[in-house]
Amino acid sequence: MIELIDVAKRYANIKNVSLRVAAGELVAIVGESGSGKTTLVRMVNRLIDPDAGTVRVDGRDVRERDQVELRRGIGYVIQGAGLFPHRTIASNVATVPWLLGWTEDAIRTRVNELLELVGLPPATYRTRYPDELSGGQRQRAGIARALAARPKVLLLDEPLGAVDPITRVALQDELRRIHKELALTTVMVTHDLIEALALADRVAVMMGGELRQIGTPRELLDAPADDYVARLMSTARHQADQLRAVSS
Repeated sequence: MIELIDVAKRYANIKNVSLRVAAGELVAIVGESGSGKTTLVRMVNRLIDPDAGTVRVDGRDVRERDQVELRRGIGYVIQGAGLFPHRTIASNVATVPWLLGWTEDAIRTRVNELLELVGLPPATYRTRYPDELSGGQRQRAGIARALAARPKVLLLDEPLGAVDPITRVALQDELRRIHKELALTTVMVTHDLIEALALADRVAVMMGGELRQIGTPRELLDAPADDYVARLMSTARHQADQLRAVSS
């Protein structure tokens, strides 16, 4: 479904990264700040073009597609949701269907479906504005907006980085449920290693613009490819051990 083949970007120091995300898979990309995680994801919807290499979605080179058409078919969620502050939640969610020329009835139905899906009952939240919602509620609305045109691909760039720990756990469960329920192909950038290991089918580890390893959480924990991945996995194990010690 998504293929990055020997992609490079000079200013982000990304060097010949190849990554394939199968249809229906959730892949998390982790790594320290400046490792190239966000740049890599933004190549998928052409917010950034690579200096070298190829990016394909559904087998088609994204550079051969109209940028607007491509982006309308890919859901994209950023930290803080990025909602339009002067528009209601219903209007925010309806943005792409409206641009695509959907009928008013179809838009209203879709908005209501999505608000229910993300846990924002439409009778309560349709007419509210972003500043009337909590951070977690705004993030839910941002996810609903990303899904409005029924994309099969969802890109998540630190979507939960700005919410409190309790809300974050609830939204992690919602994201995994929505991913499965809608059979999405999802790529998520996160700094939270535990979040990546808990949610993803596979985890890609970036460092210094290089892809150090990609594998299932169990593969990374049991057979880290190098010292950097081993240190990351050791940190995850240590955090898990601390929690077990506290709860015992």
